Amino acid sequence: MTWPFRHLGLKLLSVGLAVLLWMTVSGEETVERGLRVPLELQQVPAGLELGADVPTTVDVRVRGGSGVLSRVSAGDVVAVIDLRTARPGRRLFPLTPEQVRVPFGVEVVQVMPSAVAMAFEPSASRQVPVVPAVDGRPAPGYMVGAMSADPSTVEVIGPESAVKRASEAMTEPVSVAGARGTVSEDVTIGVLDPALRLKNPRPGKVTVQIVAAPHDRTLRNRPVHLRNLSDTLVAEATPTAVDVIIRGTREALTRVDPDDVVAYIDLAGLGAGEYTLTAHADTSEDAGVVRLEPSSVKVRIASAKR
Repeated sequence: MTWPFRHLGLKLLSVGLAVLLWMTVSGEETVERGLRVPLELQQVPAGLELGADVPTTVDVRVRGGSGVLSRVSAGDVVAVIDLRTARPGRRLFPLTPEQVRVPFGVEVVQVMPSAVAMAFEPSASRQVPVVPAVDGRPAPGYMVGAMSADPSTVEVIGPESAVKRASEAMTEPVSVAGARGTVSEDVTIGVLDPALRLKNPRPGKVTVQIVAAPHDRTLRNRPVHLRNLSDTLVAEATPTAVDVIIRGTREALTRVDPDDVVAYIDLAGLGAGEYTLTAHADTSEDAGVVRLEPSSVKVRIASAKR
């Protein structure tokens, strides 16, 4: 038989504390407070992707004792939507006070909005090329040449419509400022569209070739030669000379002899008359022709006197 007055002092102390706690709580003023809380999405079906317009927070009004609510922060309250019934298309999901998790002693009075619209699409993926990005300028006399990325392609995944629009993945910029030789750097690869993500994220490497920049050289007053003129005709060009601008490396341009650059007009098949014709130029293998100034020449063709 248990003696009812055993540990009587402890029992009386417990009763006293309980009464004190009840008096404290019952004496608190009941208040309401508005909170912006996170929206948690659960049970998203496999093979479906959420659109980008899903809210990340909702507003709730909670009620409770002033002391209890003073200790509640937005992180203590979470609204939850179960998406296991979602299907492709635009869907509306109700959001009630019962779907909001709150600490003990707090009551949810209202949730705003009372329903959340979400769009769902089938998930898709595809391979896209990785496009290297560079930042800065190489040393004077040098330019950016060929660029390569490893991996050269990555697989992106996301909503079907966004995947169809995807054309490339980007790397973080590689600095080539002041470079005179090849630059190689480990980089992060990503996509600009927030609806997309990499299926297998991993670091990449970008290699940038820095090459000697081409230079221009102007060869002035090069005579205009008239080619393929019929033996029964004579022709006269105006102007009779043009400037030829050639391009290449600094070393190559120094090797070009001006007499090796020939400006000409092709008169094949033309009879007597006046024409405005495009001028061309031949040059050595060390340089290429950029343009001629002027680019066209007036030519007067007449019958040869016998």
